[in-house]
Amino acid sequence: MKITSAEFISSNTRVDQCPREQIPEYAFIGRSNVGKSSLINMLVERKNLARTSSTPGKTRLINHFKINQEWYLADLPGYGYAKVSKKERESFARMIEKYATQRTNLVCFFVLIDARLPPQQIDLDFIEWLGDSHLPFVVVLTKVDKINQKGKSKNLELLKEELSEAWEELPLIFETSAVKGTGKEEVMNFIDATNKKLG
Repeated sequence: MKITSAEFISSNTRVDQCPREQIPEYAFIGRSNVGKSSLINMLVERKNLARTSSTPGKTRLINHFKINQEWYLADLPGYGYAKVSKKERESFARMIEKYATQRTNLVCFFVLIDARLPPQQIDLDFIEWLGDSHLPFVVVLTKVDKINQKGKSKNLELLKEELSEAWEELPLIFETSAVKGTGKEEVMNFIDATNKKLG
């Protein structure tokens, strides 16, 4: 997929305020500090489309970007950030739940997981919730450039083992690096092929 345009559309806390145009939408979500903004910028070939920050948990809103005038990329708040209050975390959770269950043009979640870490319970819980809610998703391993092949393979196998306990068929898993551009083609080809299937 060639990126011809990528523009910021809006930031909202409520799903009923999100853009109304019924074009395919792909939501990016993950634990705070997973490298979501950097990955989004790499995928759409823009340096500062999604704001990166040295402070995790910076995304507090549902941010919509329109790509190629054809589909939306939704950048969702990170979950599990310890430095926000319990009340804020609960508020984020409610916002994501409403978004996930009420956004009619939502096609797929991209669940971002840090390749450097063994499976984290918070990620597994979110994936389980998506499954229980019958919401389609794929898994994206981030920061694969920051771990050696042996460590990455070990963490990937552990993740697959954990997922196999609940899933007969494992979800698609993409390996990415925002620094080296790894996985860009695979992720964008997946979105392109999905859009074509949707017609």
